[in-house]
Amino acid sequence: MSEATETESRKLLGRLRDTMASDVAGQARLDKITHLIADSMGTEVCSIYLFRDEETLELCATEGLKPESVHQTRMRLGEGLVGRVARSGEVVNTPDAPSEKGFRYMPETGEERFSSFMGVPIQRLGESLGVLVVQSRDARQFSADEVYALEVVAMVLAEMTELGAFVGEGAALKARHKQPVLMRGTTAQEGAAEGQVWLHEPRVVVANPVADDPQRESQRLSEAVEQLRVSVDRLLEGSTDKDERQVLEAYRMFANSRSWMRRMEEDISRGLSAEAAVEKEQSQARSRMMQSQDAYLRERLADLDDLSNRLLRILTGQGNDTGAEMPPNPILVARNIGPGDLLEYGRSLKGIVLEEGSVGSHAAVVARALAIPLVVHAERITTEALNGDHIMVDGDQGLVHLRPDDTVVSAFRDKIAMMAQAQEQFVSIRDKPATTLDGTTVALHMNAGLMADLPSLEGSGAEGVGLFRTELQFLIRNQMPKRSELSALYSHVLDSAKGKRVVFRTLDIGSDKVLPYMKPNDEPNPALGWRAIRVGLDKPGVMRMQLQALIRAAAGRPLTVMFPFVAQFEEYRAARAELDKTLERETRLGHVLPETLEVGAMLETPSLAFAPQKFFDEVGFLSIGGNDLKQFFFAADRENERVRRRYDTLNVSFLSLIERIVERCAESNTELSFCGEDAGRPIEALCFAAIGIRCLSMRPASIGPVKSLLRRVDLTELRSIIHDARDRGEQSVRPAVSEWLRSRA
Repeated sequence: MSEATETESRKLLGRLRDTMASDVAGQARLDKITHLIADSMGTEVCSIYLFRDEETLELCATEGLKPESVHQTRMRLGEGLVGRVARSGEVVNTPDAPSEKGFRYMPETGEERFSSFMGVPIQRLGESLGVLVVQSRDARQFSADEVYALEVVAMVLAEMTELGAFVGEGAALKARHKQPVLMRGTTAQEGAAEGQVWLHEPRVVVANPVADDPQRESQRLSEAVEQLRVSVDRLLEGSTDKDERQVLEAYRMFANSRSWMRRMEEDISRGLSAEAAVEKEQSQARSRMMQSQDAYLRERLADLDDLSNRLLRILTGQGNDTGAEMPPNPILVARNIGPGDLLEYGRSLKGIVLEEGSVGSHAAVVARALAIPLVVHAERITTEALNGDHIMVDGDQGLVHLRPDDTVVSAFRDKIAMMAQAQEQFVSIRDKPATTLDGTTVALHMNAGLMADLPSLEGSGAEGVGLFRTELQFLIRNQMPKRSELSALYSHVLDSAKGKRVVFRTLDIGSDKVLPYMKPNDEPNPALGWRAIRVGLDKPGVMRMQLQALIRAAAGRPLTVMFPFVAQFEEYRAARAELDKTLERETRLGHVLPETLEVGAMLETPSLAFAPQKFFDEVGFLSIGGNDLKQFFFAADRENERVRRRYDTLNVSFLSLIERIVERCAESNTELSFCGEDAGRPIEALCFAAIGIRCLSMRPASIGPVKSLLRRVDLTELRSIIHDARDRGEQSVRPAVSEWLRSRA
């Protein structure tokens, strides 16, 4: 790259910076920028297209095209060469634009006179903001230096757009981070919350994208990279975990990458500040990451993205501790978050919104335990939200209202008020049984996994804990907990239950629940892989340690243990044998055994519904794990949004399977319960009770609504409605049941 080219680039960026600092209005600033770029690049045309919404680009300024086409010419994402650049995030450079695939002729612009075309994306941290275009009459292929120079200019335009430099009279552009935004995500924990945004990782704002002294900026970059390398080396020295070391080795590889450093130094030589150079490379890495289908490459690009964030924090001094105070009603916003970090926030959070995550992630499990509304897959939330922004989270619908307008605020607050009013009504029946009009009583239990859950045991009216998820205590630690720690915890759980039954489910890990200190297995389908009881039987030492902790925690009190994900009789027998051996060993050691011991299994696979009768005779109790059973029954991954909503819990086939399980348990007099999200949905709960299930376990907040509805219906009538719908050949009984409930209202 010639010194003359670098000097011209720095001159242009300097003029852009002066334009940005001037007091001209937004449109005038845009017009001046297109003139500067066309003049510097030696082209007849320079145009800036910016997104008006997620799918629409608008010509916002031009030098060389017809002025009347500004703010009139629009195109959809992917339409024409401009739309192609915006969609792909890649440069289009052609000497003959009309012959290029996807070319769209726009007569209102007068661009038919111009043959050559170069468009580069205006993007920031992977988010496409628009397209910068230069055109000329001559059929010319723009050189690599010219492409590079325009990319550097586009980076500055992205920062100027982010900082609101183009908002103003005549620009017809809305200020970023000021407008109401509705985001549609996926419900991971129901409920509604209103508050202010609290970013888990504060945004790094590059306020000085252009610099005058390349030598000084290169020195700043070198010093920051050296500091970064030292910090990574220190982390490596202190790390003993193999998997953690692999990640840190990848960090060190990138931190010492000559090509990464060379590209940033070239950006600086063009006139960018050190911060802007880092962010330019980060934006391109994010763009490649979002398009890559290669899982390994995505992981490596994610490593580079994270490393860039660390480097930006060193350069700007904008670390996690920014001095900002957490608002009184914080809604946590993050790309993703681990269970340990989430528990540190605890119940101070009113809601959580994640850009990534999943309905079965560690964060979702903890959010459910804390009863905090959670929405996942909320795209762009981390780039759109700012600390302190007003935000409303509708966990029931999977909606996020960021900076909502007054009409949305009013409607949302009405919904929250109605929910609070309904909960107050449920208090009056808290201590009453869930007895239906025909005299059937259904036991309602709650699910738990944290000590923070247990105060809800009394307040919700739950008769006991139908599922205590023991894996949460393993997930939130960086190393395996000691037996004495687990024993003390389980003892505390039993103390807090005050004599009410607690069903302890043994360690249910694997699939989407991988322990931080356990090597993850690269399985093509983890949900069907090495998980839960399979891990326990293959690693009997871990199971034995947990069983010992449970027995010692009981200390002469009743103990109930349940094995997860049992798919066949032999697995239950093997797990029960481990428990019997542990009891014998505890007896020899002189420890007090439980007063009574109940041993059961979770029925989460269709295969167990068809187990030999001897299994039903031997097992102490069964709990249907509705979430897993449904996904295996329908062959529909509950993490996959394309299919998980296609299959209804009240589908006749699924209810028929549950009815068969009820019949088999009745034949052997085996206690049966239903545990899962569906148990806490009133209509589903009614149908389960109608086909014979007499115990339901759900989140504490669902007990009131379920009990209220149960106390107002006759299950005999409802059973007839269900059977009639099935006899008519209906796919789901939901419409018939809903209509029956409406007719009784």
